[in-house]
Amino acid sequence: MLLKPIKDELNYDNALARVDELMELNPELGTKESDELEVLVLLVEKYEEQEWAISEPDPIEAIKVRMQQMHLKQKDLIPYIGNKSKVSEVLNRKVGLSLTMIANIASGLHLPLESLIQLPKKNVA
Repeated sequence: MLLKPIKDELNYDNALARVDELMELNPELGTKESDELEVLVLLVEKYEEQEWAISEPDPIEAIKVRMQQMHLKQKDLIPYIGNKSKVSEVLNRKVGLSLTMIANIASGLHLPLESLIQLPKKNVA
């Protein structure tokens, strides 16, 4: 099979079919078939990452979901964020979360720090 980048669903489906064929053969390592299988799997993974990437969780949405789960009102976040107006500003995205707020919310609402910290997006060329 001529190996080439996967650019659309048809290429993707064809690559998956070939991966299935090669898996059925259970080729020994170092053979032409095992090398083809390894490269095809890498191409499939790359295509899946590009087409079906899972976005990072939004910190404010994570907080709102936890509030719903715990049946909390905005006023219940005052101990973690500050006064009532600060809570409102944070939930309405007018003010960002400080490190202190993040630590307090993570501890008080039992949210993982990773869901409250959003790193800048990497530019993919």
